[in-house]
Amino acid sequence: MQTVVIVIHLMVVVAMILLVLLQKSEGGGLGMGGGGGGFLTSRGTSNVLTRTTAILAAVFFATSLLLSIIASMDRKPRSILQQGGEAPASQQPANPGGIAPGAPGGLLDRLKQGGPGGAPSGGPSAPAAPPAPAEPQVPRSQ
Repeated sequence: MQTVVIVIHLMVVVAMILLVLLQKSEGGGLGMGGGGGGFLTSRGTSNVLTRTTAILAAVFFATSLLLSIIASMDRKPRSILQQGGEAPASQQPANPGGIAPGAPGGLLDRLKQGGPGGAPSGGPSAPAAPPAPAEPQVPRSQ
C-alpha cells in the first residue's frame, strides 16, 4: 500500500513541476508561447493550467498526509523511562546489573535501587576509590 502511494506521490510531483514550468510568468520565464499563434496563448488554456496545478497541489497534500499516517501506523508510543519488556531484544542489554528482565518499574526505579551503573542492594559492590591525598603531591621523576 505504501509503495503504491509513494509511486502516485512521485508522479504527482513530476506532473506538478512540469505544469509550473509550462505556465507563463511575468518575465516570460520558461512559459511557452507569448506571441500570436504560439502554444498556450489563450486565457482558457492558462486557466486550465492554473486549475490543474491547484488540483495536483491538493493531491500532493493528500498523498503527503496519507504517507505520514501509513508510516505512523506501525509506530507505538513508548517511554525511554519505562523499558520493561517493550524494547526489541536487539536494543536491550543482556541482564543489566543483575536485574530480572521483567522487573517492575522503569529506569528511574532501577537507578534509585542502584541499577545498571551502581551496586544493586545485596549484590557485589564496585571497588572503592583510593583515598584522596592529604596534601598536594609532586610527580617523582624516574
